[in-house]
Amino acid sequence: MLRYAAIDIGSNAVRLLIADISKKEKGYGFKKNTLVRVPLRLGDDAFLDHKISLKKIDDLVKTMVSFKNLMDVYKVTHYLACATSAMREAENGAEIIKLIKEKANLDLEIIEGKREANIIYANHIEENLDVKKSYLYIDVGGGSTEISVFVNQRLVASKSFNIGTIRILDNQDKSETWQEMKEWIRKHTKEIKNLAGIGTGGNINKLFRMSETKEDQPLSFLKLKKMYVELSSYSLKERIAVLKLNPDRADVIIPACEIYITLMRWAAIKEIYVPKVGMVDGMINLLIEENLV
Repeated sequence: MLRYAAIDIGSNAVRLLIADISKKEKGYGFKKNTLVRVPLRLGDDAFLDHKISLKKIDDLVKTMVSFKNLMDVYKVTHYLACATSAMREAENGAEIIKLIKEKANLDLEIIEGKREANIIYANHIEENLDVKKSYLYIDVGGGSTEISVFVNQRLVASKSFNIGTIRILDNQDKSETWQEMKEWIRKHTKEIKNLAGIGTGGNINKLFRMSETKEDQPLSFLKLKKMYVELSSYSLKERIAVLKLNPDRADVIIPACEIYITLMRWAAIKEIYVPKVGMVDGMINLLIEENLV
C-alpha cells in the first residue's frame, strides 16, 4: 500500500493527513486514512508579537515529533510539510524550521501566499463543476484568505490577502487590506455573468454541515447570512454549550462567516459550493503529481 502524508501548519490549527494512494482508470487518487488536527493557534503570537513564543514552539515541536512517529508507523513513503501565514510573519520562523528538522527530522517549508493558493487548487475542484458557470474560489484561513477566479474551468486571476479569522479576532486586520480585496474583486468579477462561489476551509465545512444543505448542493447567500445572524446572537460560551462547537471553532466561525458573506456580496454571488477539501488534500494531490504522474 502506497501512503503519502501532508502536514499543514496553519495560523489556527496544525493538521496531519495520511492518505492511501490507489491507481484509478485515469491516473491516481487517494482515500483519507487518518486526519489529526491540533489547535495550536500560532497566529495569536505571530500577528501580535511577530514571533512565536517559547511555549508555542515547544508545543509545535512536540506535535511534529508525534506526527513523524505516526508517519513512521503508517509507513509513509512521501510527505509534504508546509507552514503558512503565521510562520511567514514570525521573525523566528527560520529558527523553528531548524529545530523541527533537528528534533523531528522533518523538512518544513514556509510558503508564500501564491504557493498556498496553488496547493489548494491542486484539488482541481473546478473540473467537476458546471462549465457554463464561472467561479470565485475562496479559501479562508486563520491568517490569510486566498481568492481565485475560474472562467471556463481556467484559472484567470489569483491573489492572497492578509485577512483571516485569527487576524480579525486579534484586531490585526487592516482596513486598507479590506479595501484592496474589494477593489481586486470588483476588477476581476465585474464582467462575469453567472458567478458562483467555491468555499474551502474548516469553517465553511462546519457551516455547510450546520446548514443541513444536501450534499452536492450549494449553500445560498441568504442561508449563510441567516446563520451568521443566528450564530452572532449566541455568546461564545453558548456557542460551545448549546451549539456544541469546539472551543477553537466557536470563536473563529464568526469572522469566517463575515469574510465569506462580504466577498459574496462584493462579487454578487448568490450561492457557494463547499467541496470539503482543503490545504492537506491539495498537498496529497501535489505529491501524486510530482511522484506518480
